[in-house]
Amino acid sequence: MNANQQLITSFYEAFQRKDYVAMQACYADNAVFTDEVFQKLDAAHTRKMWEMLIKRGKDLELTFSNVEANDAIGSAAWTATYTFSQTKRKVVNHIRASFEFENGKIVKHTDRFDFYEWSKQALGLSGLLLGWTGFFRKKVQQTARQSLQAYINQ
Repeated sequence: MNANQQLITSFYEAFQRKDYVAMQACYADNAVFTDEVFQKLDAAHTRKMWEMLIKRGKDLELTFSNVEANDAIGSAAWTATYTFSQTKRKVVNHIRASFEFENGKIVKHTDRFDFYEWSKQALGLSGLLLGWTGFFRKKVQQTARQSLQAYINQ
């Protein structure tokens, strides 16, 4: 296992332990994170996002596999199983992560998942009826950003 494969593995093992401090340490100070809900977070917001998600995700369970990496880029597959806090609905989210590295740290982390599938699980009927629309996706993204900012400001 090379150093960047170990970095990805350490990141997800910390995630499994709900050790957000260890996860945060995997990111460079100029890191950027993006997924289907959280868009273009800088390193400080990324670190706080993981802290918030772990502290709020009381029943969060995580598995990961297919860790691959070279000197510059890497990837992994992971699955998060949790209760979505706003609706108390169970979610099983299958995610494909890609990474870029510099100096032994993550500088770019992008998670991809099926937003429509996620929204149906997390949001129920509204996700089923509207989860495929760009308007709905933007609304979820805005709500997530506001939630993160409120968490940071507390």
